[in-house]
Amino acid sequence: MSKRVSAKYKLDRRMGENVWGRPKSPVNRREYGPGEHGQRRKSKLSDFGIQLRAKQKLKGYYGNISEKQFRRIYGEAVRQKGDTSENLIGLLESRLDAIIYRAKFVPTVFAARQFINHGHVLVNGKRVNIASYRCRPGDLVEVREKSRDMALVLEATQLAERDVPDYVDADHTKMNATFVRRPAFADVPYPVHMEPNLVVEFYSR
Repeated sequence: MSKRVSAKYKLDRRMGENVWGRPKSPVNRREYGPGEHGQRRKSKLSDFGIQLRAKQKLKGYYGNISEKQFRRIYGEAVRQKGDTSENLIGLLESRLDAIIYRAKFVPTVFAARQFINHGHVLVNGKRVNIASYRCRPGDLVEVREKSRDMALVLEATQLAERDVPDYVDADHTKMNATFVRRPAFADVPYPVHMEPNLVVEFYSR
């Protein structure tokens, strides 16, 4: 289940940034935080506070990942060879819900999870209804034929607010996408500045 349903845009206001780059974001109208104390002058954050904020922003960006799941992904990134922050981003972007979102088959990361859970997605010809399913380079992800005319899908493919990154080869006529490779942090088109190195510092305290 989603941990953030009706209040999902509260993250935008808490961070003071349009985290998903959506035109509907309340930050576009109210640049201060939520709640009765939102307009107070912000105090300077400690090093811990800066690291925590970076973790909350990155975790929140991917929509419905629980703290337990996110920490497990971090643990896997630590065990892999190479830079931990790069590994973390690569693992997050390998999730099926992230790929469906990147391919522009759905308008939001929250819609991606629901779309997958409802059985609208095939991976290499087999139905997968687990949003956290880990895709490998070369995997073919496609929208089921019966689901291709859904208003949600048609709206998403026409969105001008974001482009499909080069590590996902999407074909909107066939409604499929190939996960080409695990991306580096610099390849991921985040609409706001992310700091995975601070996330690593937060967990490695």
